[in-house]
Amino acid sequence: MAPLAEFARLRLLFVVTEDWYFCSHRLALACAARDAGFEVWVATHLDQHEKEIRAAGIHPVPIQMERSRLGVLSLLRAVRQLMRIYREVRPEVIHHVAMKPVLLGSFAAWLTRMPAVVNAMAGLGFVFASTAPQARLLRPLITLGFRFVLNRGSSRLILQNADDVRLFVANTLIDPDRVKMIRGSGVDVNHFKVLPEPLGVPTVALVARMLRDKGIVELVEAARLLRARDFKMRVILAGGRDVLNPSCLPEAEIRAWEKAGLVEWWGEVEDVRRVWAQAHLAVLPSYREGLPKSLLEAAPCGRALIASDVPGCREIVQPQVTGWLVPPRNSTALAEALQQLLDNAEQRRVFAVAARRRAEKEFAQELVIASTLALYREVVESRQQS
Repeated sequence: MAPLAEFARLRLLFVVTEDWYFCSHRLALACAARDAGFEVWVATHLDQHEKEIRAAGIHPVPIQMERSRLGVLSLLRAVRQLMRIYREVRPEVIHHVAMKPVLLGSFAAWLTRMPAVVNAMAGLGFVFASTAPQARLLRPLITLGFRFVLNRGSSRLILQNADDVRLFVANTLIDPDRVKMIRGSGVDVNHFKVLPEPLGVPTVALVARMLRDKGIVELVEAARLLRARDFKMRVILAGGRDVLNPSCLPEAEIRAWEKAGLVEWWGEVEDVRRVWAQAHLAVLPSYREGLPKSLLEAAPCGRALIASDVPGCREIVQPQVTGWLVPPRNSTALAEALQQLLDNAEQRRVFAVAARRRAEKEFAQELVIASTLALYREVVESRQQS
């Protein structure tokens, strides 16, 4: 961690669309930056977490930047709003998190000549994972946007997995020397301790927002296939619906699965250790990820992992070491993997031990925080030398 004097009297501004996401994914980093001397601010939509943000000694600034709104007037209003905030707060470092803040925030920072920008992509999301017409239409526009905003001034880009680094560099979206791979938000391995396996019916859990591109439909179909074989299994879905995301599953569809006895939907769970205490393994058959937080938290709890062989997931799951990777959008392969691993307690134990060990060595929160603070130092020094 940087000495206190190094960042003293400097202002760091996070730009994140939602306060819940900031608290879930970036609050620990913000507190570490505060302890390192920064005066920390966050521009976000303030809903239920303003008190938590203020209690951490961080200054909240309300913004409205709805992820679902893509109209020209809405985007221009968001840029003007960010320009006003940048001029008022006058941060030495701005940290944009996720696609919309990265694109609009970087453009606003360029217009207002902000000194140093760190952009963090938490995965490429709906636009790059979906085959929907809307996603195909937006993809070339967003690609052009990346090329324009990511290579200006002393900006740097954080990506969470090696696949995304290769994609950005190979498609000339950014100069290679501006990219830093930092693995997600990290995980507090002291908070997420090893949990004993539960007794009773073999149980798998998926912790995520209820989005189609998390592979939830494929998991339900796998459960249906295993039921047809008379294989007994519980499936826990833990997570809320994100109605602003185009991939959000209708509540009626989830309730129908519950009624059919295929899943248990727990909704939002404040402490996910309660989920992992009841599950024998963690599953995430997602279509694409940055670095999935649910698997990061399941691993130190001592859970074997099954996930899709896609960017982000394969950054965490080492085949035959911490778990198994299956082809994406393939319910049959997923069903086979679930049955085999739920039937093999010794294999789960071996995977679980390796998953915990890897979380400690490669994904621990303090490693991620140290790398990010070092990047702040780099952009500050780069700006001072220019």
